[in-house]
Amino acid sequence: MWMAAYITQSKETAERIRLLLQEAGLPVKIRSVNQSENEQFGCYEILVPEAELNEAHSVIIQKAF
Repeated sequence: MWMAAYITQSKETAERIRLLLQEAGLPVKIRSVNQSENEQFGCYEILVPEAELNEAHSVIIQKAF
């Protein structure tokens, strides 16, 4: 089952987090939520398999901020 590791309102941030997780060897997907016609508004979920969730959080904390 895929779980949300991070949620953001910025597509750029979602892509940056996706790249960080992929570089760490984690499978990752991005899903848009509440997306309007204009892609500038809405949320993006960064999804990882449930078994990888703790590692994904560690990568995000260590490298994204």
